[in-house]
Amino acid sequence: MLYFEDFVTGAVTEYGALPVSQDDILAYASRFDAQDFHIDPDKARASFVGSLIGSGWHSCSLLMRLAAEAFFLDSTSMGSPGVEEVKWLRPVKPGDVLKLRWTVSETKESRSRAEMGLVKFRFELLNQRGEPVVEQNNWVMFGRRGSGFEAAGGDWLGHSVSYEPPHATVAVEPPALQTAPPGFFDELVIGESYELGSLVFTPEEIVAFARSFDPQPFHMDEDAARKSSFGSLCASGWHTAAGWMAAMVSHRRRQEIALAPAAAPRLGPSPGFKNLRWLKPVYAGDRITYHSTVADKRPSLSRPDWGLFFHHNTGVNQKGETVFSFDGCVFIERKSRIRSD
Repeated sequence: MLYFEDFVTGAVTEYGALPVSQDDILAYASRFDAQDFHIDPDKARASFVGSLIGSGWHSCSLLMRLAAEAFFLDSTSMGSPGVEEVKWLRPVKPGDVLKLRWTVSETKESRSRAEMGLVKFRFELLNQRGEPVVEQNNWVMFGRRGSGFEAAGGDWLGHSVSYEPPHATVAVEPPALQTAPPGFFDELVIGESYELGSLVFTPEEIVAFARSFDPQPFHMDEDAARKSSFGSLCASGWHTAAGWMAAMVSHRRRQEIALAPAAAPRLGPSPGFKNLRWLKPVYAGDRITYHSTVADKRPSLSRPDWGLFFHHNTGVNQKGETVFSFDGCVFIERKSRIRSD
């Protein structure tokens, strides 16, 4: 059992050999990130990226799974308040084999809770060539020696990493008011906000997601969750983030339908995000409504047909409490250089 005191600044460790198949990529993307370059090999070849690639959120979820296998489940982990930054450095493609490397960047005692300390990690997801595909920097909370922490018993890793959504998967619910057609880079208005849609986090889907990507007891078992600091079954933070992506894709699809038969602007991949915060737990039965605001934009120097679109995003529960937020960035097509096809 690893306690807060066992993490030494500067320590570097590697773990894992996790293969990623095309079926894995399609299963995750079909539920949470159904963009063409994640779900359709033929359309992906004609896209910005040129081939089928895994969702960046899928990569983060796989990183979480490897971290759980490597040491989280043998530790006094109490969850994470958020992520300072994620960089999606290279795409994850079918056939890649991933491993995790983590560096302890910093440790500090909690000022408000004597039984807990915080450890800052630099996580890297590496492919079979040793190339980093994801870099993630974030704090994790751990119980201290003598805190009375007891690990919940259970076979938390006795299942596949491949995502299998439950039969009763809940669809994203659109907002009550119709949203405007999608804007090209040139048409984006800084400060403009959109409601993307709502998603109910059912116990079945919370457990299904956790089995594949975040098999910590408080995400998988109601009894274990009651005994944890969360008090009840709650969703993985990466599940909450994946829900935002599902709502965003649903929002884009509605916009495309509203604009038809005119061509809608294409989205490219994202280089990463910053300032992700899991502000409150998302419990079974919670309805999270996601929003996005245009924060900034700038032309791409390397891709003149595209621009970079910066957005601030939130998730709000049925009580009006903000449970989730982050600052993202994505490539979007420029109207002034619209494709001729």
